[in-house]
Amino acid sequence: MDYQTLRTFADSWGLLFMVIVFVAVVVYAFRPGSKKQADEIAKIPLKED
Repeated sequence: MDYQTLRTFADSWGLLFMVIVFVAVVVYAFRPGSKKQADEIAKIPLKED
């Protein structure tokens, strides 16, 4: 594989892959049951050992 082939692949399928990953992360973060989990994780630095 030469540079041009890899560049063409990254411009087409790489972009599509990154968009799919971004959408999956956003959906995961804003799913209905995530508020309780996010609140618990946000309090971790404030807990005493």
